[in-house]
This record gives sequence, C-alpha cells and structure tokens, in this order.
Amino acid sequence: MYRGLTSILVIPVWDEEDKIGTVVRRVPRPLVDEVLVVDDGSNDRSAEIARTCGATVLSLGATVGVGAALRAGFDVARRRGFDVILVCAGNNKDAPEEIPRLLDPIADGADFVQGSRYLPGGRSDGTPLYRRVATQVHPMLFSIAARKRVSESTNGFRAFRTLLLADARIRLSQPWLDHYELEPYLYWKAIRLGYETREVPVTKIYPPPRVSYTKMKPMTDWWSMLRPIVLLGLGLRK
Repeated sequence: MYRGLTSILVIPVWDEEDKIGTVVRRVPRPLVDEVLVVDDGSNDRSAEIARTCGATVLSLGATVGVGAALRAGFDVARRRGFDVILVCAGNNKDAPEEIPRLLDPIADGADFVQGSRYLPGGRSDGTPLYRRVATQVHPMLFSIAARKRVSESTNGFRAFRTLLLADARIRLSQPWLDHYELEPYLYWKAIRLGYETREVPVTKIYPPPRVSYTKMKPMTDWWSMLRPIVLLGLGLRK
C-alpha cells in the first residue's frame, strides 16, 4: 500500500520470456500490492517465469491484442477493489523503480498520470528513428484532438484511479479497442471528461537491435494508435 492507496501493476506480455522476469523483479513490491502479468497467448515460457518471480498470471489462452489484454487486467483490478491501476511494458523498456513518480500525483489527488520521456528529468535511450518521430508527432495530434497540451501520449507507463472504469462514458469493451487503440482512447477520455490528468518524467530504454526487436508494425500498428485521435476527434466513436 502506498500512502493509503492499494495498487495493482498490470503488465501485458506476449512472448517475453527473456525479459519478463527482470521486469517483475524490478517492481518495488512494498509500494505495489500486486503484480498481474496478463499473458496474451505467449508461445514461450513468459507465464511460467513471471509466476516464478512472484507475479500473479492471467493467461488468456490466445493472442487477442494488447488492448484486450489490458482490459482483462483492468477487470481483475476492478473486481478486486484496487484503488489504483499501474501499467508498464513487459519488455523491460520501462523503469518500474520509477513507480513512485506515478503514484505521488495520484495520492495528491490526480486521477490519471501519464509517464513522459520528454519532460525535464525524463530520459530515452536507443530509440529507433521512426519511433522518435512517431512518439513526437502523436502527442502533437493528440493535444489538438484532446484540447490539452501533452508531451507524450504513446508511452505505456502510466497510472490511473480505478474509479475511471466505473464511468459509463468510458467504453473500454468496444471491440475496436482490442489492440493499440485502448491506451490513447483511455487517456483522451480522461482528459475530455474532466478528470485531473498530469504528466511525470520517466525513463524509456530501447535495447540495441541485436538484443531485441519490436513487435510493432510501423504502418498498421501506428495507425492503430492514431485511430482513436481521428475517430474521437471527429465524433465518429464514443
């Protein structure tokens, strides 16, 4: 428990057996009440390793998409009554040691806290060129659509109060949110519905290509992240 708030860290995973154990071990457990790894149909030992390292594992049995995996984790958090949901990547690009940076604003009254590598105090190393461009263009477009200036909108390292999920105007169950759409959708909704949102500086480290590879497809998956901006901004989805 952190300053009177119970929290659960939801980590979606798909074939990350070489990294998920390190991620789970890096979590500051005195501050996080539970680590929930949502296994999105991995074909490797990701679930087994996560469980061995102390995480609770929710296995979906098939690959359904990162948005659907997150939604499943959020449903668990809501049913079990956690106050705060934290999210980080399962590929060891985030720094779980920085979780207090996300929790402090929540404890001070914020509803949604977005990690940003672009704020003073943030850090990003090894980012491929196309990702550097995309992660700076997206928040520009997102800011216009959401009508609030943000420095980052694609970083998956974030925290929010579970009570947001009880708002009927936030419709995470929509099938079009099954992939990368869900995260910018939730952020956009939190802003436009008047919840208090803040940004904090965080670290994002990309390993060299010889060590890792990205599962994101530059065209289709980046469109997946842009789609909520277009559809919500034009009023074509709710």
